[in-house]
Amino acid sequence: MDVSQYLGFLLFLFVFTAGFWLLIFLLTFVVPYWIGGTIFENLMLKKQEKSKE
Repeated sequence: MDVSQYLGFLLFLFVFTAGFWLLIFLLTFVVPYWIGGTIFENLMLKKQEKSKE
């Protein structure tokens, strides 16, 4: 294994692990925050609409 193959392997590992952790971050923080915010906003809009009537 020469140096270019070693550097290519390290680059592959870096990209793979960065993508893996980004996916974990998105699934555990961003998506639930997005869904929770949407539900909360819809509830507030419905409450506001009821108070208008």
